[in-house]
Amino acid sequence: MDDYTIHIVDDEEAVRKSLAFMLTMNGLAVRVHESATAFLGIALNLRQAILVTDLRMPDMSGVDLIRRIRATGSQMPSIVITGHGDVPMAVDAMKAGAIDFIEKPFDDKTMMDAVRRAAELLTDDGARAETTEEIRGRLETLSERERQVLTCVITGQPNKAIAFNLEISPRTVEVHRANVMAKMKAHSLPELVRMSLLVGIK
Repeated sequence: MDDYTIHIVDDEEAVRKSLAFMLTMNGLAVRVHESATAFLGIALNLRQAILVTDLRMPDMSGVDLIRRIRATGSQMPSIVITGHGDVPMAVDAMKAGAIDFIEKPFDDKTMMDAVRRAAELLTDDGARAETTEEIRGRLETLSERERQVLTCVITGQPNKAIAFNLEISPRTVEVHRANVMAKMKAHSLPELVRMSLLVGIK
């Protein structure tokens, strides 16, 4: 078993139980918390911890929870899950410090991949630096128009708005978006946002 613990913060008991079961079956140590406030009370004393938090909770949002933790100087890797995702929410979560933004329902592989990325940040700062250089290299392969589309996408603009602002057709925007995803080797929009923020594109 790896030497870190995953802390699940979600106000829905069914979600906590199912996610904890899946992670435990994959050999990971897990603790569950029914509210952001409850977790915040112990967060500062944790070491080698990964946070998986729901976005919308009654007492405090997942993004606000991450901001509170980061304000203490903690670099705890955090993953946000939500049943109501969109690009502006994903960008907001990433800017707060989340390393991933996952929409429900998600499959086991999606969550496990996110956990592995989080674990790398706990164990190897060099891996993050190498990733940054790789992302910068991929950015250099984008055309000027693709860079413009990328910037629009990560600010949450829909295709029609991007098309209007760049004076191109929505179909052309779709082509550029597909090219950006392929060249950046991003498998999802949140992953593209994460990459962009990592190298300073906001």
